[in-house]
Amino acid sequence: MSQALICGSFAFDTIMVFNDKFKHHILPDQVHMLNVSFMVPDMRREFGGCAGNIAYSLKLLGGNALPMGTIGVDFDPYSKWMQECDIPQTHLTTVEHTYTGQAFITTDMDDNQITAFHPGAMSFSHYNKVNDAKNVSIGIISPDGRDGMIQHAEQFAQAGIPFVFDPGQGIPMFGKEDFLKFYEQATWVVANDYEWQMMHERTNLTAEQVAQQVKATIVTKGAEGATVYTADNTYEIPCAKAHHINDPTGCGDAFRSGLLYGLMNNLDWETTGKIASLMGAINVEYHGTQNHKITQAEFKQRFQESFGIELTL
Repeated sequence: MSQALICGSFAFDTIMVFNDKFKHHILPDQVHMLNVSFMVPDMRREFGGCAGNIAYSLKLLGGNALPMGTIGVDFDPYSKWMQECDIPQTHLTTVEHTYTGQAFITTDMDDNQITAFHPGAMSFSHYNKVNDAKNVSIGIISPDGRDGMIQHAEQFAQAGIPFVFDPGQGIPMFGKEDFLKFYEQATWVVANDYEWQMMHERTNLTAEQVAQQVKATIVTKGAEGATVYTADNTYEIPCAKAHHINDPTGCGDAFRSGLLYGLMNNLDWETTGKIASLMGAINVEYHGTQNHKITQAEFKQRFQESFGIELTL
């Protein structure tokens, strides 16, 4: 059975809410000696990380998700959650004496955020090998440890497995030659519009130019939808309407799950893009990155409501 190998991070996201505004407590002329403490009465802990998020949403769509990542000795609560969601953990490697990746996010009343991220076991992602996974028809390389991302791209290419390159927040780890190599190996490339600008600054290549090297480049633009560039065409994907907006965190990962689903099922770009867009919209209706729930029948109904056409799968 066709499976998508999802290489990327696993993390615990600790999200705290400061019921005031940072600007009331940070003096602009004193930032060189910053020493502040915020009382955060509201706090929640979420399961996150790009590989975990993508696998979760792909599973909701009915796709076979096979996540691959490195985890720490504290992973047990996350492991139980994955069991509940029926997501395989075959290719999760525990790195002794480390924590699972941790993000500590404090948000104020202006929606400003101060985040500290501890990569932990993610730094050892190169311990995993693509060839260890069987019956894989497609892959994705999402943000992870630098060595792991480089080696997994090489392994996908050597195995002849088509894959999506999704550098995301890992972009600062790579220079021009790294990106040129990724473009040479990848089958598809995806990033949001800000990330594309950063990648362009490093390589001087536009999304259109990269599309001449790969099968497609996909640029997401938040509420403005997404654009898919291929060697011959450009497809403008509309943004699906969310019923309400609670939390945009993880929207990009949900979009990528829809992208993978469309590619796995050989759907055309317009349908694939709309599936991805709708998954992103559903994600923003919930707090956290793995709290949204939808059946495949409900998804088809939402697709009809959003785009005025029937989704046939």
